[in-house]
Amino acid sequence: MGKMSRDKGKRGERELANKLKEHGFNAKRGQQYCGANGDADVIGLPDIHIEVKRTERLNLYEALAQAKADKRAGEMPIVAHRKNNCEWVIIQPLEDWIEMYKEGVK
Repeated sequence: MGKMSRDKGKRGERELANKLKEHGFNAKRGQQYCGANGDADVIGLPDIHIEVKRTERLNLYEALAQAKADKRAGEMPIVAHRKNNCEWVIIQPLEDWIEMYKEGVK
């Protein structure tokens, strides 16, 4: 991965963390604070492993597989993705979404 691509990834992580902060979450870049110890790209949402992808072309299933492989026990893997001039979207397994939805509608 080239320097420009790494820099874009870091900017994406900061951008998402700031967006989450706007909504009251205590989010920050994971690697920036903890080094390469298995932390998610963005931390601060308990029990959620966030893999950030700031790219024009994304292989959804590869990104989700990375989030699943990197998550810790008990964490729900998600991929946060944004391409240029578009909004952030979240990708997650359907079963996890159903679990979250059921908890939210009680």
